Amino acid sequence: MLFKTFSAAVYGIDANIIEVEVDCSGYKLEKDNFNTVGLPDTAVKESKQRVRSALKNCGYDIPPTHITVNLAPADIKKEGSGFDLPMALGILGAYGGLTRKELPEYVIVGELSLDGGLRGVHGTLPIAVAARARKITKLIVPEVNAREAAMVSGIEVYPVKSFMDVVKLVNTGNGISPFKVDSSALLSEVQHFAVDFKDVRGQHTAKRALEVACAGGHNILMIGPPGGGKTMLAKRIPTILPPLTFEEALETTKIHSVAGVLDARAGLVGTRPYRSPHHTISDAGLIGGGIIPRPGEVSLAHNGVLFLDELPEFPRNVLEVMRQPLEDGNVTISRAAMSLTFPARFMLAAAMNPCPCGFFNDRSRECHCGQPMIQRYVSKISGPLLDRIDIHIDVPAVQYKELRGGSGPEGSDQIRGRVLKARDIQLNRFAAAGERIFSNAQMGTRQIRTYCELSTECERLLERAMTQQGLSARAHDRILKVARTIADIDSAPQIESKHITEAIQYRTLDRNFWT
Repeated sequence: MLFKTFSAAVYGIDANIIEVEVDCSGYKLEKDNFNTVGLPDTAVKESKQRVRSALKNCGYDIPPTHITVNLAPADIKKEGSGFDLPMALGILGAYGGLTRKELPEYVIVGELSLDGGLRGVHGTLPIAVAARARKITKLIVPEVNAREAAMVSGIEVYPVKSFMDVVKLVNTGNGISPFKVDSSALLSEVQHFAVDFKDVRGQHTAKRALEVACAGGHNILMIGPPGGGKTMLAKRIPTILPPLTFEEALETTKIHSVAGVLDARAGLVGTRPYRSPHHTISDAGLIGGGIIPRPGEVSLAHNGVLFLDELPEFPRNVLEVMRQPLEDGNVTISRAAMSLTFPARFMLAAAMNPCPCGFFNDRSRECHCGQPMIQRYVSKISGPLLDRIDIHIDVPAVQYKELRGGSGPEGSDQIRGRVLKARDIQLNRFAAAGERIFSNAQMGTRQIRTYCELSTECERLLERAMTQQGLSARAHDRILKVARTIADIDSAPQIESKHITEAIQYRTLDRNFWT
């Protein structure tokens, strides 16, 4: 007997609908003959043990017969444990345990436990999107994945706890109601933060630099001694970034779902991601990889912040792989069997000490690092990577009076209000000109010439700064883009001298900080 249904396989952050065909012979064999074809990986091949035990413990004792499971199309690699449930359902249906011989209106995914219970799987959000694209109206998923899958409108999601729940649903059509969720209300509910810029005492210059960075989408590097508050500042960057739109939230959730790091209770990534990998991370961990490529930290930070603390401590080859995502907003991972592209549009925030011991230019502690040692330390960061960081800011140690000051620091809500205002100005400016960019940091040479016109006074100021402070040619464009953002924060139509002056102060490394 033959039984057919549909499941899905995830590739990158998208899914393909897979037809599951199960054929069972009517004669008994001396030993079990269970074959799975269609490029299954090890987890799919091992499912026969889970499927047989689950069926037996649910009261269906399948005799040793010839069972063939075909996962079509056969030229696509199948991986994961999500095929357990459709395979078990197909075997039961082929033996007449279901009232139907095929289920064309369902996509079914789920991992079986030996007692017939269901465990969650990765990637149910892209699976729901793929099902809707194929005009399949119903999706059966483990209960833990229901909230995530229900974010996709136009499809009925049935949450099930066990194999017997699925059998009852297929045979009777009742017993389980589709899972409903108000995606807009859920997005508002999960958009909250446990930290605030009110917690940060002092560091007014650094906070201003972070405001400018967030307003224009600029990458930022903070330089200062240990204990100055660099990490504390970085953790609060998402609190002043614009809130996620629903489309951004769905795209971000797909990545986290595929990677297996999504909080099933939330079902949706509602705040901009903040990822802070340790400096011992490998290049594959940062950029993504594996035999079947998985997203790395740069993709998990998509639409959010990637914070690299102790930047010079990262291996050189690890830092260099970030050049493509910083430039293109995505990362392509090629393997012999496939090539996948993951989105990786993030704001890079990095921190470093000014020298190996960390106390260069510190007023209270003495630095014992020689100039050659400091230069070797700084040279661990390559020029091409620094070329993609618009703002370098000094973060000195906080003085006692600032720590114990009576006036409360400005909160994230007030800062975010200015950031949102500046972002709206940029969006309207680029949309009116038909530009396909969304922030000042994305401007190229042509856009800089168009939107960063300078008065005669500003021209003289910039020329004097480049000549006297030895600023590099690459610093020229960075200063103009940052000055444009500062002008947007002030709602100024043209860049003024004060904006140029402030932007120049955000080029610490170009001012030969260590000499």
